[in-house]
Formats: sequence, structure tokens, C-alpha cells
Amino acid sequence: MTDQDTRDLRTRSHVISEGVNRVPNRAMLRAVGFKDEDFKKPMIGVASTWSEVTPCNIHINDLAVEAKRGVQASGGAPLIFNTITVSDGISMGHEGMLYSLPSREAIADSIEIVTNAERFDGLVAVGGCDKNTPACLMAIGRMNIPSVYVYGGTIQPGKLDGKNVDIVSAFEAVGQYHDGKMTEEQLHKIECSACPGAGACGGMYTANTMASAAEAMGMSLPGSSSTPAISPVKAEECAAAGERVMDLLEKRIYPRDIMTKKAFENAITLVMALGGSTNAFLHLIAIAHSVDVDLTLDDFERIRLKVPHIADLKPSGKYAMQDLSDIGGVPGVMKLLLERGLLHGDCMTITGKTLAENLAEAAPLHEEQDVIRSFDNPLKTNGPLVVLKGNLAPDGAVAKMSGMKKLRFSGPARVYDSEEAATEAILKDEIRKGDVLVIRYCGPKGGPGMPEMLSVTALIVGKGLGGEVALMTDGRFSGGSHGFVVGHVSPEAQVGGPIALLKNGDIVTIDSETQEITFEITPVELDKRSKAWVEPPLKASSGVLAKYARLVSSASKGAVTDLFD
Repeated sequence: MTDQDTRDLRTRSHVISEGVNRVPNRAMLRAVGFKDEDFKKPMIGVASTWSEVTPCNIHINDLAVEAKRGVQASGGAPLIFNTITVSDGISMGHEGMLYSLPSREAIADSIEIVTNAERFDGLVAVGGCDKNTPACLMAIGRMNIPSVYVYGGTIQPGKLDGKNVDIVSAFEAVGQYHDGKMTEEQLHKIECSACPGAGACGGMYTANTMASAAEAMGMSLPGSSSTPAISPVKAEECAAAGERVMDLLEKRIYPRDIMTKKAFENAITLVMALGGSTNAFLHLIAIAHSVDVDLTLDDFERIRLKVPHIADLKPSGKYAMQDLSDIGGVPGVMKLLLERGLLHGDCMTITGKTLAENLAEAAPLHEEQDVIRSFDNPLKTNGPLVVLKGNLAPDGAVAKMSGMKKLRFSGPARVYDSEEAATEAILKDEIRKGDVLVIRYCGPKGGPGMPEMLSVTALIVGKGLGGEVALMTDGRFSGGSHGFVVGHVSPEAQVGGPIALLKNGDIVTIDSETQEITFEITPVELDKRSKAWVEPPLKASSGVLAKYARLVSSASKGAVTDLFD
């Protein structure tokens, strides 16, 4: 018998399960089903983000039960607990979107609170919608106990008149309707077809982007990021995750052994190759903060320059995540990247093996497919997620240039201090080709909550102005947004960033090749405007948004609420 066989794995829960002084504590657990033998086992938390408020999470309770079963089969004592979740698709385009990014912090905080209060020895976290994955990984990183993340999976594409449709189709259809290109009956048909069942939004939007990143970092099971939500394999993955966390506990493998700087570089590499969401900047920097890894916008740019964009995935491409799953999934893509020398194969993963060892067991992508391009014929020779800097964004801004023919845009600013005002201007046809639409006071503090602009970008595309109008904001974009859009402008307007000093008619230039974002202004005029600017009061004076606005860092620092310099 080895030391591993005899070692007590109750690294934290022993404070509850041992001693006469803990009789009251154990009495509480007996009420939920614990028996004498359970107190001899390590206690494992199963964090479930189940909710009826979104298709992304509607099935996760069943998956959490499977994870619990896997823990039990491997000798652990599991307990399921829940967190909140917010549906980005439902909260989009109105005041509800202010709560989306703050929900990431609430989810992370709640997992940390329950796991530490109950003294769990390990954790399986099951997530679905956009904020779930980064939130779970942030909590896991903070606590640094053996943990596995499981993604609930992607939704199937909807079908309408023989074509695939999804939630972004619905948003863009609204713009087409307002432009007279679609009847109300056609619009209703898209509404009824876009979301056919359980799972997160189907393109390479934020949920699928971050699930892929988690797999590349080694924090989830190989292949799990591209397995569809309704696949029987997804339930098997959850049971396997329960088994895996017990193995990590025995082998003393901790999240910070896995989420290293090189692991984050692997995640960025995959996101660039897949053409993922710009939200990856915010979330990966926030996760890195949770494990004390120094990750900056400059790291993204350094990696972008050597990674081609090879995935023809929505929103700017043709295919959905299920299509990628059908031809070999994320492991097939990572296998290509590793063979090309673009991944660090020596990184440890939750399997107890290195990334290279995992990928050696992975099947290659199918030969007859066009979802993933060859390196000789990429969609773009380098990554499409570009960091921009200049006198409009000294601390940086981000743009997604996938599918864009125009790489430089220069035009007069049309400035609005809210998304609502900008939306009204678009609907009234006040925004014209060549304009740079600026939406400010929408940053982490100014929003507050840094709302996404999918409704605005979808209206622009629906109006036939995609690529003909540039959009710049200190807010952010949905993973489903596409077009000439720049977000995360830092410093934000609320703290006096240069975007607050813009006036209508100022000539703004956005150049993805020189990676500059500037406006034409003399030093004298800039100084005059800066001195005249007055910081507006925060929009929220009480409640969670007020608390968030006072604590949150800039977008360039991940918009975290526990950064204390």
C-alpha cells in the first residue's frame, strides 16, 4: 500500500468531520444525507450555475448531478450548491445589461464564499452562459484547491427555411426590419427558430470562446469545450470531472500548478486561431489576476502576431461550434497548433498529464472539412483580436478585425453619452456612411457595468452599414458583434479618459495595421478641453451597481473588483 493510498484527503473538511466539538456541524450534514462513513471521505463541492432564466443553463442541474455521481464513485462526499447567472441575450439592449459583467464577480464571490465556508477539499464547477466560465475559474484560482471546470455546452443551430439561424440572426433581423428589408411575420419566424433548446449561443461568441480558453489552459477535460449541450457525451464528461477532481486531490495537483503564464499563452493562442470574442481580453486578465499571473494587453498583441486565424466560425464566419465539434473539436485544432510549435506542450492539465500528452491521444481534424483552414490558407495571417493605442486610448482598446476588408477607418465623430441615444440616432438614420459612432460613459465605472453593444452593432449591420460605419466605445461588445467596432477604450470617460473630451466632428482614425486609435487635436485644444471637463456623478448611488462602480478596475486591468494597489 502506498502513502497515497493511506493519506487522509480531508485537507480542509477534517475541521468539520473530526472531534467532539464538531458534533453540531456534523448534525447539520446528517440532515442532508451524510452517514458515518461520509465523514471519513473528502468533501467535494459541486458548483452548479443552473437557472431557468437562460437556455445556456437550463440543463445544468442534471449535469451537476452527474458530476456528483462521479465524485461518489471515486470515494468522495459531494454536495451541490448553486450560484446566480444572468442571460446576456435577454439582458441585452436595455438597463438589464448593466448587471451582466458585475454578475461575473457575484458568481466568483459566491463560489469562493460557499467553498471556503463549508471547507470543501475540492471543487467541480459547471457553467454555461458567458460570465460563468471566467467566474468559475476566478474562484478556482483564488482558492487554489483541486478543481475541475465543466462547460455546459453549445446550443444547436436553429433552422429556418433550410438555413441555420441563431441569436445573432435575431438581433440583426431587428435592424433589417427597421430598414424595411423584413416583414414582421419574417421577424417572428426568426424569433421562434433562433434558440431550439439547451446550450450557450452557438457561434464563436463569448461562452464558446471562454470554454475553449479553459480547455487550452488545461482546466477542463479534453474535448469538453466543443461537446454540444444535448450530447450524451456531456453527461459523461461531468461524471468524469467528478472522478478527475478526486485524482487531483490524491496527486496534490492544484489550479495554480495548471494556470501558469504559459497556460494563459496557450489560451490566447487558441482564441486568436479561432477568432474568438473580444471579451477574452477582460476575462483572461481577470482570471490571471486571481492566480497572481502578470497578464497584460501587450501579451495578447505579442501572441497575435504569430498566430494565424484559421477558424471560419460565426459571427464573422460561416460555421457554428457544433460544426467544429462534428469535425474533431477543439482538441483537433490544438493538435494542429501544437504541431506548428504555437502551444506550450509541457503545461500540466487536470488530467494529470501534460497538454502534449493529452493531444497525442486526440484524433486529428477530419480531412474533408472547411471549418478550419490550413496554415497555408488562413482567413488572416495573424490573430484578428487587435490591441489599439493612441491619444484616444493611452491604456489600450481592443478591436476584432475578422472578416474585415477595410483595415483603416477615418471619419468624423458622432458622439453619444449613452447606448439609448445612439440607438435612437441609428433608427432615425442620423448615422451615415463614413461616421465614427462614439458611445461613451459606458465603461466599468461609467455604465456602470460596461454594457455590451450587440443591439447597436446588430442595428448597424441590419441597416446595411456594416463596415461603412465605425463604432467606438468604452463599453464592450458581445462575442456576436462584428463590423468595424472598437471597445474597452481605456481610460474610460467616467474617469476623464480622452474619449470624454471628444466632440462631434472631431476626425477619428482607427488603424488596425499601425494599431493606432487617435483623434486630430492640438495640444493647446486638448489641454483646454481637459481643464473644462467635470467628472459626472456615478449613475448608481446605492445597491450592487454603486458598490461595483466604486470598486471596479479599468477594462485594461480586467474590470476586477479586488485590485487594491
